[in-house]
Amino acid sequence: MKAFVFPGQGAQFVGMGKDLYDNVPAAKELFEKANEILGFSITDIMFAGTDEQLKQTKVTQPAIFLHSVILAKSLGAEFAPEMVAGHSLGEFSALVAAGALGFEDGLTLVSKRAMAMQKACEQNPSTMAAIIGLPDNVVEEICASIPGVVVPANYNCPGQLVISGSNEAVDAACAKLTEAGAKRALKLNVGGAFHSPLMEPARVELEAAIQAAPFTKPVCPVYQNVDAKPHTDPAEIKANLIAQLTAPVRWTQIAQNMIADGAASFTELGPGTVLQGLIKKVNREAQATSKQSL
Repeated sequence: MKAFVFPGQGAQFVGMGKDLYDNVPAAKELFEKANEILGFSITDIMFAGTDEQLKQTKVTQPAIFLHSVILAKSLGAEFAPEMVAGHSLGEFSALVAAGALGFEDGLTLVSKRAMAMQKACEQNPSTMAAIIGLPDNVVEEICASIPGVVVPANYNCPGQLVISGSNEAVDAACAKLTEAGAKRALKLNVGGAFHSPLMEPARVELEAAIQAAPFTKPVCPVYQNVDAKPHTDPAEIKANLIAQLTAPVRWTQIAQNMIADGAASFTELGPGTVLQGLIKKVNREAQATSKQSL
């Protein structure tokens, strides 16, 4: 079976999507429509901005969504997914690409999500850190032993787990995890504690918008971050999307489940090659490639 996967925040780069804009008239139309919907020229920042401009959450999330979704739409018959998944923000790209949500509604939700997350980050100064070289259960136990908020946020692949929480609790966890034998405990350059209880204000803000959006049954199962299981029921998809903001991304389990369910090839659509690499770390035999342009 053919699986398509969609990257999340951190994969962005200046120049992303420009060749689609320049060479595919239908893609150019969608990019221009996005500028109208967002109320600013995101294409200017995507194609010729600075890394600093592109790194703002309110820009990054719609930019990655646009590159991924417009690329999927530009592929025509080549985009024939039998299963899809996306990492964090990428779940919205996966849902739109698989027809569960329209382009405009998807972009509007992604923009609202980015704004709500940025606001939550400003309310609670917080951070994330990548923990390399420890089993998941050890990281879970140490996080649970630390006072304050620090939780597993991204199960990326075996031996790579990102934790998320308040600055003090993440620092304390990093120190303890290093003592426990982590090869690295690396603070990430992010706006705040994504996929942790500190995102609760953003979850509340986004819930009404997701509930009101017109979701339909996707053309294939969408493996969602919250439970790593395939979903096609719009009500379940909505509930999982809402829960996603404060719950961990179970990418390791998503890749394992897709392979177990028959994924013979994975194609990552959008900026970067992060997911292709993670899938190969989950299963060395996996056929995984990435595509950033036609």
